[in-house]
Amino acid sequence: MGYIKKWISIEEDGVFLTFGVTGDDHLKLFHFSSAPMKAKNEEEFGESELFLKEGFQVVQVNFSGYNRPYEKHGNKYIVTAPGYLLKFVDMKDERNELGRLLTIIQKDEETKAKVITTWQFYSGTSTIRMQNQVINEGDQTQTLEYISSFFYLGIEKEGEMSSDDKMQLTLAHNGWQKEFSFHTYSFPALGLAQTQPTVYQRTSKTIELTNIGNWSTKEYLPMGYLSNEEADTSLYWQIEHNGSWHAEIGDENDHFYLALSGPTEVQSHWFQDLKPGESFTTVPVAVGVCNADFAKAMGQLTKYRRMIRRNNKDNENLPVIFNDYMNCLFGDPTTEKELPLIDAAAEAGCEYFVIDAGWYAPGLWWDSVGEWQECRERFPGGIKEVTDYIRSKGMVPGVWLELEVMGINCEKAKKAPDDWFFVRHGKRVYDRSRYQLDFRNPEVIAHVNEVIDRVVNEYGVGYIKMDYNIEPGIGTELSADSVGAGLLAHERAYLAWLDSVFEKYPDLVIENCSSGGLRIDYALLSRYSIQSTSDQEDYREYATIAANACAGLTPEQAAVWSYPQRNGDAEETVYNMVNAMLLRIHQSGHLAELSKERFDLVKEGIDYYKSIRADIRKAMPDWPLGLADNRDTFLCSALKTDKKAYLALWRRNKDEEDTRESIKIPLGHLFEKEGELSVKLSYPQTSLEENVRYEYEDEKKILTVKYKCRTMARIFEITLK
Repeated sequence: MGYIKKWISIEEDGVFLTFGVTGDDHLKLFHFSSAPMKAKNEEEFGESELFLKEGFQVVQVNFSGYNRPYEKHGNKYIVTAPGYLLKFVDMKDERNELGRLLTIIQKDEETKAKVITTWQFYSGTSTIRMQNQVINEGDQTQTLEYISSFFYLGIEKEGEMSSDDKMQLTLAHNGWQKEFSFHTYSFPALGLAQTQPTVYQRTSKTIELTNIGNWSTKEYLPMGYLSNEEADTSLYWQIEHNGSWHAEIGDENDHFYLALSGPTEVQSHWFQDLKPGESFTTVPVAVGVCNADFAKAMGQLTKYRRMIRRNNKDNENLPVIFNDYMNCLFGDPTTEKELPLIDAAAEAGCEYFVIDAGWYAPGLWWDSVGEWQECRERFPGGIKEVTDYIRSKGMVPGVWLELEVMGINCEKAKKAPDDWFFVRHGKRVYDRSRYQLDFRNPEVIAHVNEVIDRVVNEYGVGYIKMDYNIEPGIGTELSADSVGAGLLAHERAYLAWLDSVFEKYPDLVIENCSSGGLRIDYALLSRYSIQSTSDQEDYREYATIAANACAGLTPEQAAVWSYPQRNGDAEETVYNMVNAMLLRIHQSGHLAELSKERFDLVKEGIDYYKSIRADIRKAMPDWPLGLADNRDTFLCSALKTDKKAYLALWRRNKDEEDTRESIKIPLGHLFEKEGELSVKLSYPQTSLEENVRYEYEDEKKILTVKYKCRTMARIFEITLK
């Protein structure tokens, strides 16, 4: 049987896995795909014994002070020690209420490190949730510098073509007001062209997606999609962590690998000392496979995201939320300003009304936040007078909070000891005139619990917009082996605190907001039911964010602003509504000051949304024109069920030379079953008919839409007869 003495093949929910156990008891992962592995033994597999020894580990784990004998060039996370020394002990193959569960145990004879790998399958999706735990079973302290949550060498193995020609990487650039900016690259475009067959492991270059700090998605979403266009296979992933994380693609011995992890020493100033008997568990990641179809892969990820999410009524009912901030009160609320907005929101059909920032302080409040007491100058009769009025109008009241920070001029912050906050170099960490609270401290937990209890029980709040507007950097040095370890422990403490809040108040809706969408991760979104997608103030630019949002999170969690302008027109109002219509409506704008025509368009949009939201919560995403780009004239996104699809189509002519009025949209791929389709314009129906013309050719399954105005949008329904 040669160097591989045992092969282990697994097929589950469309995932094909092949492991091999070597003659000297090392476990190798040779195949992770949506297609079966063609090779049956190591000769057919085509690897030398040296390559097999160096590569194909299931986990990479690196301790300080141990040699890595093989040439690796640069900071690549390959051939780690004791990672490459781990010997296979056992693989348990079980089933639980979620699906199949693989538990792999490996040990290193020199360091006495034991590594337990868990791969949890979720029935009905080709996505696996993965974690690794390393335990120090020796008698000496070991310093852990790196451990992968997932590692796979050979992402390009399928097919005969060069990786330069067949491999593509789609990733999501992210940033304030520029969320969900997806782009696709070849490996050479990112500096990782394939080396010649006779040159092994010579490249120091890697493709890296990295976050450092507490804003988990300030540069990228923690996810990616790799496609092999020749083999028609793909691999997709998400890292489920609310802080520092690292994803890396590099080369090793003529193959390419993917390494996913939480914080690292090199990138994020993290290391962890493991005393004898101590252990460390990685952040979870989800990895799945599919054919080379981005929408289908995101559909699998959508199913998985729904499975791991906390059960809650908000994601079942999808209530319409009015928030007074965006292009409305902008953090300057008063009783006098709120009352007409409350009346208008109720008349429009909103079901929640949120008093946003500023309710707790007079005048400028940025650097004094932290105690969260109502401001009588703004609310002479108290904030409960306003929340009671909201309830009298049939809506649930909400307020804005930013509990993770205290302003530098907050009196409570001045009196609190330093161990309430992040500290580096012996001093409190500043960012934007704020301090970062440390949720490892029980006194901090008592403080934030008092605020939650007060706003819920005294103010009658049923919704909290939980914002977060600072970036405290690499971490805190207090009570931690490294500043990155301090950050990780704080983030895990924050998640535990969130769990305790939802256990106490299971029906409380808490929105995840971080200057809009700067923490769109499934450590938080497996708990929070709703996510602010952006602080984008230009409704025309928001269309890109809205169109792409369902690749980053489920549609029923994606809150999108709709904020008709004071001096806008009917088409602008419709465009705003379409932005939010297939996701979660965050209504705003000065509704009480709109003309009757424009207000009626808002109400019609909300009424229509209520008629389709039962489909939104179970629908899968699709992009008939491809993912949206900020430069696009026409943008299109869709949500689809078995027999019904909802399509949002925008036109915005940024380029004056682009005079296109019409677009052809392919619809034949939307449904698994073939059949005749019918198409209708579903929003708006009551007016503006003269501005749009459309024609559907069922033989070709092509919808042609002509928009008269340079900036406009519509919702269409497609039904499989």
